[in-house]
Amino acid sequence: MYDKITPPTTGAKITFKNGEPIVPDNPIIPFIRGDGTGIDIWPATEKVLDAAVETAYKGKRKISWFKIYAGDEACELYGTYQYLPQDTQTAIKEYGVAIKGPLTTPVGGGIRSLNVALRQIFDLYACVRPCRYYAGTPSPHKNPEKLDVIVYRENTEDIYLGIEWRQGDEIGARLISMLNNELIPATPEHGKKRIPLDSGIGIKPISKKGSQRLVRRAIKHALQLPKNKQQVTLVHKGNIMKYTEGAFRDWGYELATTEFRNETITERESWILSNKEKNANISLEENAQMIDPGFNALTKEKQAQIVKEVETVLNSIWETHGNGKWKDKIMVNDRIADSIFQQIQTRPDEYSILATMNLNGDYLSDAAAAIVGGLGMGPGANIGDACAIFEATHGTAPKHAGLDKINPGSVILSGVMMLEFMGWQEAADLIKKGLGDAIANSQVTYDLARLLEPPVEPLKCSEFADAIIKHFS
Repeated sequence: MYDKITPPTTGAKITFKNGEPIVPDNPIIPFIRGDGTGIDIWPATEKVLDAAVETAYKGKRKISWFKIYAGDEACELYGTYQYLPQDTQTAIKEYGVAIKGPLTTPVGGGIRSLNVALRQIFDLYACVRPCRYYAGTPSPHKNPEKLDVIVYRENTEDIYLGIEWRQGDEIGARLISMLNNELIPATPEHGKKRIPLDSGIGIKPISKKGSQRLVRRAIKHALQLPKNKQQVTLVHKGNIMKYTEGAFRDWGYELATTEFRNETITERESWILSNKEKNANISLEENAQMIDPGFNALTKEKQAQIVKEVETVLNSIWETHGNGKWKDKIMVNDRIADSIFQQIQTRPDEYSILATMNLNGDYLSDAAAAIVGGLGMGPGANIGDACAIFEATHGTAPKHAGLDKINPGSVILSGVMMLEFMGWQEAADLIKKGLGDAIANSQVTYDLARLLEPPVEPLKCSEFADAIIKHFS
């Protein structure tokens, strides 16, 4: 089955049922060391994960690690441009859950992006990025502890699908000509718009299936959170891109109010129910005026639609969600993308799970990570219905490779996410405690040490791992 690698002789496979992992006590987990500083941060990560599992389960559970290859290290073993060999793809598919360090973006040939390729090959549609603050971590914000969000980023669609043509390309020019001369004129709402002939052009697909499976996973995650964090915010730019990003919002609401009807309440529905709870005799028209401040300026037809909306909500969910029962449901709301960038800084404690599309999620997860200490402390996971890969969210930093100085926090916390995904919460909690206590005691690597006031002597990468383990107890 394999050309240049051999699986462990002990251990069992993780399998999936209905999108959820079935985990044995001795799982075989493939790992990709990573390029550049992966040579330093992976050994530190493996040491912490193994120590946490041993401390939590006293030998009853154990991970059998299976080394596989990607990036520059793969090319050294498999040959030029073999950035993602078939051995690696086979191992990830067979064993279901994998973890990796940072990978080089190929230059000169091969795959455009290894991270994107892995997501698309294994249909890892949900990129999950928790951003929470560990006390003592230097931050540019006054109150970084108020931010505790999880970004659910759709991974396989949007412009990251990579369907585009450069300026001057023959096929791109044919597409522009067809749009300008046939499709745009045939669509009255586009008026006299034209695409400049010297344009590069790309396609932005957003599907109902892709949108709803992401929102479904986000809502399921919200169900596991404390009551005060059970909220999912649909982040979009639907005010401009109505049929792609606006559709993402609409499909998200549709899923929430059908598949999860008993567990969810939309923000707008909560306003309608709350208005009736405050005034049992409120009319449909009065309620409509209160949920839409511009009601009186609307056309009669639009006013009638909002009144009908109020009536439908009251008739369909008053018995199950009214009289305050909606307050125990998952709140599903939506925010415009540019607004949420401001609000995670000015009102961060109002948000919990942010579900969004690929490009928005890329920006948003990095912006949130910056508030709580940067990408060095930012874990990530790419999750599908039959596979999951946990990963560092930062680059390879080759100039620091082999110096035993880089912060391994991103991969260690990605390992925490992996343990939680596997249901090994006790081991995950040990690592979060150990890492938090190490940082609170200013036992940190150089990237954080240089930002502390007053500055402290930094730990090596390996020493930071040791500090985490010492704080387990």
